[in-house]
Amino acid sequence: MGITVGFDLDMTLIDARPGMAAAMNALGAESGLPLDGDAFAANLGPPLDDILRGFEAPEERIPGLVDRFRALYPDMVVPSTVALPGAVEALRAVRDAGGRTLVVTGKYGPNAQLHVDALGLDVDEVVGELWSTQKAEALLAHDARVYVGDHAGDIRGALAANAIAVGVTTGPCDRALLLSEGAEVVFESLTEFPDWFEKTFATVG
Repeated sequence: MGITVGFDLDMTLIDARPGMAAAMNALGAESGLPLDGDAFAANLGPPLDDILRGFEAPEERIPGLVDRFRALYPDMVVPSTVALPGAVEALRAVRDAGGRTLVVTGKYGPNAQLHVDALGLDVDEVVGELWSTQKAEALLAHDARVYVGDHAGDIRGALAANAIAVGVTTGPCDRALLLSEGAEVVFESLTEFPDWFEKTFATVG
C-alpha cells in the first residue's frame, strides 16, 4: 500500500496570497478595523482568530469576523489561487509509489477542500483547523510517515507525530529556521520532493 504523506496547504501546495490579502482588506473595510491584508498574506499559517488578535480586533468580535471571512473566501480567494511549482508532481510521486496523500492545514476545512477541488490536486483527505503540534492529531490518525510544510509550526507538528519533517522555503520561514526547528530536509520548492521521496522510500512497497 505504500505510505501516507501529509502536506500543509498554504504556501506549501498552493499560493493563495493575492486572494487572502483582498479578503482580509475587504473584511477590514466592512468592519471598520485596521486589518492589513498584505501583512496577513505574507505570514500565512497561524489560525485566523490569532491573526485577528494580532491586528487588535476586539475579542468579542472575533467569532463574527471569522465567520464573515470564511463567507467571503470562496469567491474572493479560491479563483485567484494557483498551485505552487512541484505541488502536482509531489502528490503524484506519492501516488505512483502506492501511497496516500493527506492535507493537514490550519485553514477552515471546507474552504481548503474548495482549493483542492478547484486545482484538481490528487489528495485523499483534507483535515482543517489544526495548527502547529495540533497537526499531529491528524498525522497520527492517518499513520502519516512524512509531513511537508513551509512554516515552523508544520515542523513542530511533524515531530509531534514522529513523522519525517520536510520543509520548503516557499513560505515565510527560511532554511535556517526550518532546520533549527528539526526539519530533516529543506527544499527551495516541491520540485525537489519527488527525487528525494523516491530515494528515501525506494524499498517501501
